[in-house]
Amino acid sequence: MALLGAAIALFAYTQLMERTPADVQKDTSGIQMENAQAYLTSLQQRQGQIDFTYAAEQTVHAVVHVHTKSVLGTEAQNPIMEFFYGRQPSRPREVQGYGSGVIVSADGYIITNNHVVEDAESVDVTLNDRRTYTAEVVGRDRATDLALLRIKGENFPYIRYGDSDRLKLGEWVLAVGNPFNLTSTVTAGIVSALQREVRAPNNFTIDHVIQTDAPINSGNSGGPLIDAEGRVIGVNSQIETANGSGGNVGIGFAVPSNTVKSVVAQLLENGRVDRAYVGVTLQEVDSQVARVLRLPAEEGVLVGAVQPGSPAAKAGIEGGDTQVVVAGQSYQLGGDMIVAIDGKDVTSGDALRESIAAHKPGDTVRLSVVHADGKKETIEVELGRVPERSTS
Repeated sequence: MALLGAAIALFAYTQLMERTPADVQKDTSGIQMENAQAYLTSLQQRQGQIDFTYAAEQTVHAVVHVHTKSVLGTEAQNPIMEFFYGRQPSRPREVQGYGSGVIVSADGYIITNNHVVEDAESVDVTLNDRRTYTAEVVGRDRATDLALLRIKGENFPYIRYGDSDRLKLGEWVLAVGNPFNLTSTVTAGIVSALQREVRAPNNFTIDHVIQTDAPINSGNSGGPLIDAEGRVIGVNSQIETANGSGGNVGIGFAVPSNTVKSVVAQLLENGRVDRAYVGVTLQEVDSQVARVLRLPAEEGVLVGAVQPGSPAAKAGIEGGDTQVVVAGQSYQLGGDMIVAIDGKDVTSGDALRESIAAHKPGDTVRLSVVHADGKKETIEVELGRVPERSTS
């Protein structure tokens, strides 16, 4: 009996030692999803085991190299040569550019940055397996610096969208692209900040941008930012450089995937993105600043300027005419304060912009304003379409 008990104990001990701890062991027999391996990877990461191999291997096949050609005007004449030989005929100059893109559907739709393909005479894309296609520009959106391309074919490798609203500070991410014309490059980092506001190359403001320290360099533009499950949670757009060097300093920005999905849907439907537009410059103020400046309301958004001919101007909303500096911050006083939209209190410029963005051009909104003299009024504003170039 003693020998039998010892044998049973020894067998049980060896079986336990060969197993992973109970809190790590997962029953995967019931997983019914296409991306099961990505799910398992995410389970490993929740146990602190960082492994990007699956996400990286799946992603590189759907990331493309975007190559553009454009023709600039005639080259400047050499005044010395012109003096001796007269004015010589000159030729247009071809300029080549490059960037990255990500395939988001099996039938060849590709997302990239607007600044990668803007003004391009032709656009070619090269897949990871070296196949090259001529791409059609389906539509571009300068306000978010996004563009949608299409290549002819089927069964292309592609990546699904993730939910950028669920991103958390410190979450691991991958940046995939073609920096310096080096194909299929993967770099890793974390989400450094959320809800950033950056300027697009054409001076539009892009809201809710993801900041990451995953190395992003010239040529990464238009490539995807990937979560640990191999899904697109952003499109890399800009980097912050030291002294204009153009080199990575650990600060890159990506347009969030939920914004990308909305833009792509409109580009597919209309070839452009129609955004609602009021036409005012907004100034953030808190209750303390409001008291110091003796504003007519302690909460709301101060209207700094009203663009001529804009929906706000047509509705009679007034901008400031007196500049005052408080604690190093400049304010344009004498204008209206917007305190509510459609009966909902406005506490920040972002809140107002989000409310406007939820509408379409042609919609009418009710803006509750407090005039400089303290009089309150509700003004109906018929929203317009964002012009091609705008600073607000």
